[in-house]
Amino acid sequence: MQQPSLNLSTWILGACAIAIACEKGGGTVSVDGSSTVFPIMKAVASEFQKFEPTIKVGVAVSGTGGGFAKFCAGTTDISNASRPIGPGEAELCAKNGVEYVELPVAYDALSILVHPKNDWANDITTDELAKIWDPAAQGTVTNWSQIRAGWPDKPLHLYGAGTDSGTYDYFTEAIVHKEHSSRSDYTSSEDDDALVKGVAGDELALGFFGYLYYAANEEKLKALPVDDGNPENGAGPIAPAPETVRDGTYQPLSRPLFIYVAKASLARPGVDTFVNFYLEKGWKMVGNVGYMPLPIDAYPMAIERFGAGRTGSLFHGRGSQVGVSIAELLRMEKREQGE
Repeated sequence: MQQPSLNLSTWILGACAIAIACEKGGGTVSVDGSSTVFPIMKAVASEFQKFEPTIKVGVAVSGTGGGFAKFCAGTTDISNASRPIGPGEAELCAKNGVEYVELPVAYDALSILVHPKNDWANDITTDELAKIWDPAAQGTVTNWSQIRAGWPDKPLHLYGAGTDSGTYDYFTEAIVHKEHSSRSDYTSSEDDDALVKGVAGDELALGFFGYLYYAANEEKLKALPVDDGNPENGAGPIAPAPETVRDGTYQPLSRPLFIYVAKASLARPGVDTFVNFYLEKGWKMVGNVGYMPLPIDAYPMAIERFGAGRTGSLFHGRGSQVGVSIAELLRMEKREQGE
């Protein structure tokens, strides 16, 4: 995947000069949260350990919601998130005095997957997805024939992210139009590899999970192009792909990914050294692990945001928001700051 061409050295030096001293010195960094963001963090942490082996980076996976619970309790330094921080989480962080810097790191395309032997479903609409996943569908919409005329009278087996996952939150907001609201009679997991295995082994399956896990298993899965009915987002069904995420046509299932850094943790040299390494090197690894880089102008603005020590969320603690432009939100913030 083509990477943006960008020299970030000046930005990194500026961030270090403004916010913290870029120095080595040992220590530990604790990271938890999203399974979707985990591959990026794992790749960065692995490279970082070569750069500074005396600083130990521990990366766990509790899902976005589980990660925020630990982060806002002050027990982790960094939280991986596949959606913005939500109202209850922002309130908990404030209650516990946890200030944070929100940093967008990549784009993902939530993908709708079926088994390769499924020869009747070649695309799907957002209305059909809502019909399947709405809470009212539980125990009622149970056959493929109920989704679209002409599809077979065969049982529908559903797979999707667990309820602690930011993937679940974003999907429900985008499709059901209410975060954390869906039917519950489906096979759920916080482990994306388990979802891949489930759909790949079930000819009657329909599931949703992040693009990376589809791209790494294309021979085992079939992705359905999605039609949101809005011609401004492209005509007809649009398949998940790096180019359709970049051009904004894969809607409403394109989403930004984040890391959240506890401001207090940055007083520790180990944490500040790792975060600066992440800012300098992490964006280059996004494509390597299977996700989509942010627009070229977003990374310098995100680094500048970190260098200025700007805390809080670009989304004002409102959680998942569909169809947003990270670059535009960063530009808006700069204007509001009078920059």
